[in-house]
Amino acid sequence: MKKWTLILLPFIILIIFGSLYVYKKAREPLLSAEQYAENRAKAEAELVSNDKFFVYHGTKTYYVIMGDNQEGIETIVWIPEKKDEDIIIKKASEGISENEAVSKLVNEEKPKKILGTRLGMEKNLPVWELSYLDQNSKLNYYYIHFDTGKWWRKIENL
Repeated sequence: MKKWTLILLPFIILIIFGSLYVYKKAREPLLSAEQYAENRAKAEAELVSNDKFFVYHGTKTYYVIMGDNQEGIETIVWIPEKKDEDIIIKKASEGISENEAVSKLVNEEKPKKILGTRLGMEKNLPVWELSYLDQNSKLNYYYIHFDTGKWWRKIENL
């Protein structure tokens, strides 16, 4: 019995460390993107905190950071993936909150399960993207304008 333990223990340790290495390598692009976005938000939007970070892959990729500016006002910054494009800055109070977006989805679509919410940008309009499973367990996306809280579009039955 001891012989098997001595043989299997190094393999188990190797699998654990290998898994940790793969996980770390897989997260590097996301951490790099967050660092890039945070640096731009601090420099161009005077953001002093990073409370939430989203990556949005729509027609263009945007990094979105929610945090407080120097005056303590909750601010949202949309940062394009391309460095030569301008950022968009809005106060959180200028649009609907995440909870309001979720409430609108629940009232209109009656989802079985909400999978995620994120801020994004489509056609120079800030949007909430909500992913959910419908009653048939099909994947759906529901988009709401951040500024007005009105429905913009949905992608159904994926």
